[in-house]
Amino acid sequence: MRDYYAQYVTIGIFAIVAAVLVVGTLQLSRLLRPSHPTAEKLTTYESGIDPIGAGWAQTSVRYYVYALLFVIFDVEAVFLFPWATVFESLGTQAFVEMVIFVGILALALLYAIKKRLLEWL
Repeated sequence: MRDYYAQYVTIGIFAIVAAVLVVGTLQLSRLLRPSHPTAEKLTTYESGIDPIGAGWAQTSVRYYVYALLFVIFDVEAVFLFPWATVFESLGTQAFVEMVIFVGILALALLYAIKKRLLEWL
């Protein structure tokens, strides 16, 4: 039983050392960095254009939809390329599973097309 708890002590020591290293390096960087705040340094910077007006602005939901569609097809690529490299050794079941996976993603694309989400205004 004592060996069982010794494993937790080892994990606890590593966690404490990790926390001390993180906090220590952050504090060390705070002490060593130059800090000379001026009014120009504290202003918002966007593409070299001075900010005008309030910080709140309406953003179209379409941008989020494009981002989600990108994530869908990015995830497809992440799973499809490694699968394709070992395709021959996996067998029929892996092929059927990948067809189902790509089919679900194709349904997502068809839904986006049907809802006219891919048309730029």
